[in-house]
Amino acid sequence: MISVDGLLAPSWDDIVAAQARIREVLPPTPMLSYPAVDAAIGTETWIKHENLQRVGAFKVRGGVNLVAALPGSVRASGIIAASTGNHGLSLAYACSLFATRCVICVPTNPNPAKKSAIAALGAEVVEHGRDFDDARQHCEQLAVQEGMRYVHSGDEPDLIAGVATITVEMLEQVPDLDVLFVPIGGGSGVAGACLAAKAIRPQLRVIGVQSEASPAAYRSWRDHRLQQADSHTWAEGLATRSAFALPQAIMGELLDDFILVSDAQIRQGVADIIRWTRTVSEGAGAAALAGALQMKSGLAGAKVGVICSGGNLSTDQLRWVLSP
Repeated sequence: MISVDGLLAPSWDDIVAAQARIREVLPPTPMLSYPAVDAAIGTETWIKHENLQRVGAFKVRGGVNLVAALPGSVRASGIIAASTGNHGLSLAYACSLFATRCVICVPTNPNPAKKSAIAALGAEVVEHGRDFDDARQHCEQLAVQEGMRYVHSGDEPDLIAGVATITVEMLEQVPDLDVLFVPIGGGSGVAGACLAAKAIRPQLRVIGVQSEASPAAYRSWRDHRLQQADSHTWAEGLATRSAFALPQAIMGELLDDFILVSDAQIRQGVADIIRWTRTVSEGAGAAALAGALQMKSGLAGAKVGVICSGGNLSTDQLRWVLSP
């Protein structure tokens, strides 16, 4: 069993239990192939459309699982979390289902589409600091002051078990995948992918993809120790200056490879997803496709899965992506 700092990685039974909770409120998302994507990568490729998920992002799975599993006394005191958007959306949506108070701390001047969506779900939005890590530190202080359950964006076994259900669904939909590309910010998504993939299909290679402009998780995985790094990526779903202990412990044991892509490649990936799949992806959601395109010379003959993790692109970001 993988563990760190007293936290245990989810077991297979935890993932199965998460899937049962999630399917009560969230239908499976589509997993589709496209001739243009196959041609660009050079092999059969399947895209898991978490950008079509309720609230537009994969993290809602973790939020629903975590809040559903909380004792009633904890729900009564409410939950609080820091987020650049999708983690907050996930928890706001889950709290709306269970009539639970929700406070989300975001950086100053966040993605306006994500901020308004969080507020529309009934959560209280607190802006603080220049980036995620500033908002997180403020959130941790507020949690103590308010007596609320702080929900870390990575070091939460129930979040990881929830997002692991993406890979369970993918292997139900296409059982013989050979390679899976997963975007990485804090790492909960790829940690869940590793746990599910190695339990169901051990030979499935899981490859993480992060922006080279926000490489904390990559450097931590590479050097086998938690590190911090400057973060300058425009893709806020990938933007963190700190690595998280539990996802890194899981990645250290189970992740097959980890690559970096440029922000220019991510921008092109968003445009490619619009052009090839006729759906909208945010920057983080396009990172996995950018990674598959970068590695295409080594994928010949493999059946490839790509997680498009979210579609919460702001109007300004969309205009910029499509500008000459």
